[in-house]
Amino acid sequence: MSTTTNNLLDGKALAERIQSQLKAQIEALSPQIGRSPGLAVVMVGDNPASAAYVRNKERACANVGIASFGQHFPADTSQLELEQVIHALNQDERVDGILVQLPLPEHLDSVALLHQIEPNKDADGLHPLSLGRLVRQEPGLRSCTPAGVMRLLQEYQVDLKGKQAVVVGRSILVGKPLALMLLEADATVAIAHSKSHDLQSITKQGDILIPAVGRPGLITAAMVKPGAVVVDVGISRVTDANGKSRLVGDVDFDSVQKVAQLITPVPGGVGPMTVAMLLQNTFNSYCQLHGISV
Repeated sequence: MSTTTNNLLDGKALAERIQSQLKAQIEALSPQIGRSPGLAVVMVGDNPASAAYVRNKERACANVGIASFGQHFPADTSQLELEQVIHALNQDERVDGILVQLPLPEHLDSVALLHQIEPNKDADGLHPLSLGRLVRQEPGLRSCTPAGVMRLLQEYQVDLKGKQAVVVGRSILVGKPLALMLLEADATVAIAHSKSHDLQSITKQGDILIPAVGRPGLITAAMVKPGAVVVDVGISRVTDANGKSRLVGDVDFDSVQKVAQLITPVPGGVGPMTVAMLLQNTFNSYCQLHGISV
């Protein structure tokens, strides 16, 4: 359990602890099993943000002892070529987790590609079977960012039972699976989105407020219930008047920090937790394949 001297939910520190635990577990299991866990991140094109995310993931894999089988393809790679790559990775016994880095170039059908991933290797938890297991509250691989949010709330002993949680955003990557995970934890859940009327009246009800939109400064102090727990999933890059760029979230951090009981920083909040959950999913798949309970 984490304690905090200020009101920050420190995702970076928790992610580092999770990674050190995974490293110890992998060091203990690898000699017995005869190999390390393996993760394949498939990237298409040269989106700079995606390239940075992939580098982070591969660096994190190296830190904990997960082998990387990442493949980087040019932007004009065809749907059929990528499907063949995924089929080969499904069959590759060294690979426990497969992730297709989104977004993909416009000519590609990302949903169809995600459907090709073997569900037990679905490291990002986005296959329909993985999402179906979440809906039915069955064990399975969970989408990394929502799982990271839930793990962070658990670490800081945020009581969700009966509390009003408000998720802003309804994407299949974050909003929808996160709402289901919050329901599973006995929270009462509202989902707001771009078509919601009077967003402030909805967000103000949240004991737990989780914006996941990607609009800098969308959530101001006036939109937050005093004493709420605020988990900022949004991430955008903004450039100031001097041409210097930095990462910001959906929350106007300086003003909201004054009214929130707990709040995540951006960067250093949910982002590191997403990577930690990706490593955890890969390790869980590895253990499941070899009949080891985790």
